[in-house]
Amino acid sequence: MIVIAHLSDIHIGATPGSVDRADAVMRYLDDLPGDLDVVLVTGDIADHGVAEEYEEARKLLTSRHPVLVGPGNHDVREEFRRVLLGEPADPGGEPINQVYRSSKAVYAMCDSSIPPRQNPGLLDDETIAWLEGVLEGERELPVFVAFHHPPVVLHSPIVDAIRLRRPEPLESLIARHPNVAAVLVGHAHTAAATTFAGRPLLVGPGVISTLKLPWEKGGTSPETCADYDQPPSIAFHVLDDDGRLTTHYRVIG
Repeated sequence: MIVIAHLSDIHIGATPGSVDRADAVMRYLDDLPGDLDVVLVTGDIADHGVAEEYEEARKLLTSRHPVLVGPGNHDVREEFRRVLLGEPADPGGEPINQVYRSSKAVYAMCDSSIPPRQNPGLLDDETIAWLEGVLEGERELPVFVAFHHPPVVLHSPIVDAIRLRRPEPLESLIARHPNVAAVLVGHAHTAAATTFAGRPLLVGPGVISTLKLPWEKGGTSPETCADYDQPPSIAFHVLDDDGRLTTHYRVIG
């Protein structure tokens, strides 16, 4: 059995409570009695993309569990790479695509951000080619593909307006690889589940806030849709020995 913790949109620096919210989530995960296979953090790590926010995030996202962190639309590739990943700064801003392999699964974290900090997302040709290489190289183990921007309409107009652009190459690629177990994204600040390329598409809830839906009070206005009073939430994705994927959502009080 594989157990994945999926969190997203911690937005360090967005509010005075951003650090405490992320810290509560990570303490909860570290206090679990068993080991997680991986913790996936699908973007918007920093709110303004500055070094100080990534320095704080680097401390917060240190865990006894393996952690794989990808960028979102609020992130800055150069500072993300230099401070958070401890890699040489890349002034060219190449996509930050990463893979983590365990004995039970492969986790491909793709960079869907568009520099400089544009709100919509895109998996560019370089990233699609990189992901194709990962999938071609692994035909047996299940693969989880993760990135920030949802590639489909979620019926949340504020999010749908800035979702992933040009999802067709990704859809075609995933359709050719039956061992892709699921696509995991963030960006929406609300838990959601749908399908993409015939596979589960699971949206991690926001740590920093919860986005109200358009049929909820205040859910149609950018000024009122973000609820910072709701506690942070995360998802647990469980792939069992029969190949069944189950998702549990947990509120961290």
